[in-house]
Amino acid sequence: MKNFWIRTASATIYAALFLGTMLSNRLLHNDILGTAIFAAFLIFVALGCTHEFYKISAMKGANPNRMIGGTFVFVVLALMAMATIGCLDYQPSWLMAPAAAMLLIAPVLLLLPFLLQLWGHSESPFADAACTLVPIVYIAVPLGLMPFLHLKVNIMLMLLILVWVNDSFAYMGGSLFGKHKLWQRHSPGKTWEGSICGLIFTVAVALFVGPLLNSSLLWYDWVVLAFICSVIDTLGDLLESMLKRSVGLKDSGNVLPGHGGFLDRFDSLLVVVPFAFVYSLLILIR
Repeated sequence: MKNFWIRTASATIYAALFLGTMLSNRLLHNDILGTAIFAAFLIFVALGCTHEFYKISAMKGANPNRMIGGTFVFVVLALMAMATIGCLDYQPSWLMAPAAAMLLIAPVLLLLPFLLQLWGHSESPFADAACTLVPIVYIAVPLGLMPFLHLKVNIMLMLLILVWVNDSFAYMGGSLFGKHKLWQRHSPGKTWEGSICGLIFTVAVALFVGPLLNSSLLWYDWVVLAFICSVIDTLGDLLESMLKRSVGLKDSGNVLPGHGGFLDRFDSLLVVVPFAFVYSLLILIR
């Protein structure tokens, strides 16, 4: 019973922080301040995810440059938040300038971890340098896309709901009907029956609840987003399970008692968000 209340309390705090910062633009009636608050929360999460990723990498013998990696993650998220604000119709276009400048110097910055290995003593310099850069693509960019999906497309809240619905009903369906393993090697608890159950309920919720949150999207848009959330959500969870199992870990951390670490909580969104972003661009230009 004690563990139940600990899990409930930590989950409540996590949900309050996530939803409170994400919806702060509406609560404060200020898109700029709201985006800054949401971005600050995402930077905190990104640095936590990066720390856990580097910890797991070190357990496999890698030696990433934590200072450079953490700095890059911070800068990328800050610039993506500025770019999101710059995309608003009533904001001056010069806010896009820092992001444009970053694109120009990105090739040089991405080479920096490799160049620094010339003065290092690592036995696997390329692996260490590559490991340093992984959080930029795997963590910083997906989290940096969230403010855009919230402000410009207004679907971020629905993506959270759909991921939660898929996870919940996949678990219940697997517990009740699960017989055939989905991916025995990386996640023996997942079953095909549970995944199908999660997909059905995710599509149903998307069709009935989605239009209430965003009436500008067509019914088939919600079906596509539901498929993205269900299928890619499962793959994102398997990806993080593969990472943890490679070093024999059950949880990536213990920042949320009873729920694990930052990567445990954001594993699905880190993979779902880029796919949802690409589809959102297709919606905006059609």
